[in-house]
Amino acid sequence: MKNAINFIVTIIVALILSQFLPWWSIMVAGFVTALFFSLKRSAVFLVPFLAILLLWSVYCFWLSSGHDFIMAKKIAVLLPLDGNPYLLILVTGLIGGLAAGVAAILGKQCAVLIRN
Repeated sequence: MKNAINFIVTIIVALILSQFLPWWSIMVAGFVTALFFSLKRSAVFLVPFLAILLLWSVYCFWLSSGHDFIMAKKIAVLLPLDGNPYLLILVTGLIGGLAAGVAAILGKQCAVLIRN
């Protein structure tokens, strides 16, 4: 149950912060949710990772599909992705998820430090 609540709260906080802050707001969201919601072991990394992976992938797909993936195709040609826009969307989600997961680990360590 804690995992589902942390997942939803991470998405909501990331959505709110992304209206005011640059891309790194997802790291703040992962840090804050890990600071206040105590998760165990690998869930500390995995839950924010999956939340932001889903958020960024869906958001990128939604933005790109409105313009027939024109910009995504051009960027995927520049990167070694063979012009595949869907692979670019996946890579974008993975990068965001990694950033949020690492920030969540830092948040968990800070919470442990504060409690002790």
